[in-house]
Amino acid sequence: QVQLVESGGGWVQAGGSLRLSCAASGRTFSTYAMGWFRQAPGKEREFVSGISRSGGITGYADSVKGRFTISRDAAKITLYLQMNSLKPEDTAVYYCAARSGSTYYTATTQYTYWGQGTQVTVSS
Repeated sequence: QVQLVESGGGWVQAGGSLRLSCAASGRTFSTYAMGWFRQAPGKEREFVSGISRSGGITGYADSVKGRFTISRDAAKITLYLQMNSLKPEDTAVYYCAARSGSTYYTATTQYTYWGQGTQVTVSS
């Protein structure tokens, strides 16, 4: 059993920055591929960014590419999502997810563990 907890969400104005963190409990998630997803009110949960088990391969949704950066710390204890140049359309609950495997996937169904989410609100 792996429990994921997100933090770092908040309220910012358009153009601002925010850094999200995801920590695991129960067991280390250093052997898992990881991903960030988000869900706005009335919409389906969508892929934001993913990172391979090794941390050597990353990917981003077209809507955030060039603005967001996913990373893992040196010990692979914590997952991060640096969000810059935030837009109102980035407003959503952001979720951290993990899967047992080497590669990340964009589909929510590929992930076994999920955090409870952290709210990100971007005002215009």
